[in-house]
Amino acid sequence: MRVAGVRRFRYFRYWLTRLLFILSILGPGFITANVDNDAGGIYTYASTGAQFGYSILWTIIPVAIALTFAQEIAARMGVITGKGLSELIREHYGLRITFFVLAGLVTCNLFDVISEFAGVATSMQLFSVSKFISVPIAAALVWALVVFGDYKKLEKVFLVLSFLYIAYIITAFLAKPDWAEVGRQVVRLPSWKEFKNSEYLYAAAGIIGATIAPWQQFYLQASVAEKASGKSGLKYMQADAIVGSIFSVFIAGFIIVACSATLFLHGQFRVADAADAAQSLKPLGGDYAFILFAVGLLNASLFAASILPLSTAYTVCEAMGFESGLNKKITEAKAFYGLYTALVAGGALIILFPQLNPVKMAVFSQVLNGVLLPVVLVFVLQLVSKSELMGKYKNSRGYQACAWIITLAITSIIVAMLVAQYWPHSSLKSLTAVLPYLIKR
Repeated sequence: MRVAGVRRFRYFRYWLTRLLFILSILGPGFITANVDNDAGGIYTYASTGAQFGYSILWTIIPVAIALTFAQEIAARMGVITGKGLSELIREHYGLRITFFVLAGLVTCNLFDVISEFAGVATSMQLFSVSKFISVPIAAALVWALVVFGDYKKLEKVFLVLSFLYIAYIITAFLAKPDWAEVGRQVVRLPSWKEFKNSEYLYAAAGIIGATIAPWQQFYLQASVAEKASGKSGLKYMQADAIVGSIFSVFIAGFIIVACSATLFLHGQFRVADAADAAQSLKPLGGDYAFILFAVGLLNASLFAASILPLSTAYTVCEAMGFESGLNKKITEAKAFYGLYTALVAGGALIILFPQLNPVKMAVFSQVLNGVLLPVVLVFVLQLVSKSELMGKYKNSRGYQACAWIITLAITSIIVAMLVAQYWPHSSLKSLTAVLPYLIKR
């Protein structure tokens, strides 16, 4: 008995040591993946779970594989080259192409910032606080804390609070879903009928964009390039990226399950506002589910609202050769602080438009990410295959083939969504077809 007890203790100590080691190396990869479980992500997963139930869960496995591939490659390129993705694109493809890529990135990120302030607005509306009060205060607070405060300490606080997402895991179990059906839906292949459904494809594109946002590749690679101390740190950065990716998709899957087992099964197919989404946490929070949802959503929104504009400013300034960095004065890095301020202020002002639906705006931002994602992935896969850039650390043929297959699969879903969404419209109407979707009604 004593020998068995000693063995169990050693076994427990071994796995505890491994867990603590993994937690100790978590950094840019884990932060990047968690930031993307933001307001837009939460509303996208909640909306798709409520609208389509378990049938949308098949997206989880391909998205998990794609995110892991993309984040690992970004981490590896950051360590080996010591440069960010935007700088590499400029060096290898020229300033003109870089400009168009960054224009798309800034557009997507502006809508992402709008979705973050939508999260602030809807979370505080649960406490009867008007968005005309909560959003300006949040914007001023985020701007001041990042520009004048200790951003590194703030980042750690947000990171710890990110574990509030575990509430969705608990809720998913308390809601007692049909786990056999969940498992079947996760591993099945989508039907042709689903691919002909424009709303279903729109939801699938939203999940792709919510989980694998283009800005992640730029932010992670730049962060790793700055943090990594030579090639000796490569395996730790790769582990950080992989663990962060798995955790992010794991949480996304449980949010969908929780909303499917609560909202969808009870006939609440539409998430019109935060109050609707808060009902997904009722098995855990009971009558106080809205508090649990509001706190988690507010934390996620503020976290992403501080990092997204900051990462965008860094990426653009790095590519265009402008001075950047919070260690510089505003007069020394006017373009950096100007772009950061414009994104924060623009995101806050746009969400104050009374006719915009915050939830639909949040989902739309994720769909935009999905549209830009294939373009970014093509540049990433081309760069990581260059021997003169990566040396022996470039993708192997098998790895590169798998990555291209994943990219083509994502591209196929996005193209199918665009065709299904806009094919019936004339070219003029196609440009404005999305506007009615975003109007509050």
